[in-house]
Amino acid sequence: MDIGELATRVAAALDGRSVATVESCTGGRLAQAFSVVAGAEAWFRGGLVAYQVPVKRALLAVTSPSVYTEDAAAEMANAGAVMFDADVVVASTGVAGAEPVDGKAPGTVMVATRVDGRTRTYELHFEGSAESVCDQATCAALERVAEALMVRARPAE
Repeated sequence: MDIGELATRVAAALDGRSVATVESCTGGRLAQAFSVVAGAEAWFRGGLVAYQVPVKRALLAVTSPSVYTEDAAAEMANAGAVMFDADVVVASTGVAGAEPVDGKAPGTVMVATRVDGRTRTYELHFEGSAESVCDQATCAALERVAEALMVRARPAE
C-alpha cells in the first residue's frame, strides 16, 4: 500500500476523531500525507516538525536522555495531543542518516501512536538511503496508527 492509500485508510478509521502529527525523521511526510486526503480539513488538526534536539526539548518537553528512543517518541506523541487538542497523534523520531547516533544504528526509527489517550511505541529498522528510510518510516507510521485505530474500533470482549 502506498502512502496516500495508508493515509486514506487512517482517515476512514477516525470515526469523528481528530489527528495530528509530531515528526522528526519523517520531516513532515506524515502531515503531507494527511493534508491531501479528501475532507482533511474536518479531521486533520496539523503537524509539527521538530527536527533538532533542542526543539524537541523546548517545544515538546522531551526529557528522555536520548531523543532516539521509544520513550522520546511517546513524549512527542503525548505533547502533540495537548498541543493540537487531537484524539489521535502519530510521532516519529530516529536516525535516517549514515552514521549511528546515541548508540542507534542508521535506519533505526521510533514511532509512537496515541489513540484516545493510549500511547504505543515501536522501534523499527530500515535499510537504504536517508530518503528511503524516511519514506519507509512514513509508511510504517501510517500502518501503526491505522492498526491502533482498528484495535480501538473493536468492541470489548
